[in-house]
Amino acid sequence: MNQNDQGLDFSTVIASTVHDMKNSLSALIQAHHQWLERLPEDLRSGSEPGVVEHELSHLNGMLVQLLGLYKLGVNQLPVCPDYHELDDFLEAQLAAHEEVIRHRDIVATCRLDTMAPLAFFDRELVASVVSNMLTNAIRHADKALLLSIEESGNELVICINDDGPGYPQRLIEQQLDYVPGIDQSSGSTGLGLYFAARIAALHEQGGQRGRIEIANGGELGGGLFRLYLP
Repeated sequence: MNQNDQGLDFSTVIASTVHDMKNSLSALIQAHHQWLERLPEDLRSGSEPGVVEHELSHLNGMLVQLLGLYKLGVNQLPVCPDYHELDDFLEAQLAAHEEVIRHRDIVATCRLDTMAPLAFFDRELVASVVSNMLTNAIRHADKALLLSIEESGNELVICINDDGPGYPQRLIEQQLDYVPGIDQSSGSTGLGLYFAARIAALHEQGGQRGRIEIANGGELGGGLFRLYLP
């Protein structure tokens, strides 16, 4: 049997399937938004639309991660950094989750704690990380969420802080050598943090690579995610 008769590599099959699923999910999200617009106001304000919106966003984020990890594995995920306005970037990230935040009755704030108006990074890749971590923060937040950008030395730091119960201590202790796997107590796979770390490391300048850090506390007392970009 020659190589052409052996069929497609399984990872390629999975990646193609995930791509098709993402297209279907995008159509479903669009139809859901159109349906919501036709609903009376009293029905739109219920908790159910918010739950659907949140889970659709969560599913989309997971599919983006899977495609990204596949492309990383086959060295097909290019990094295309450019200069971007930081205040515009912050506002766009929260705007993408506006419906879910409103339905969850969360007070979400974005804040720019740096004098630099621009920063050099791959907007699409960084936005995919921020979107996923915002989805996670929204899921665990009680009433408040803070998305901010600050500077630490020669690094730009994107921070996501919520007022929820925080990260499990196990994740915090293992973050330097973290390997994703199913947590039987919470059902979490940890792929989001793994994906974030890989995307951060793709950003390199002067021999310094990007990284992530998780902790508990911050201004809101809950989970605190930091993405460091050189």
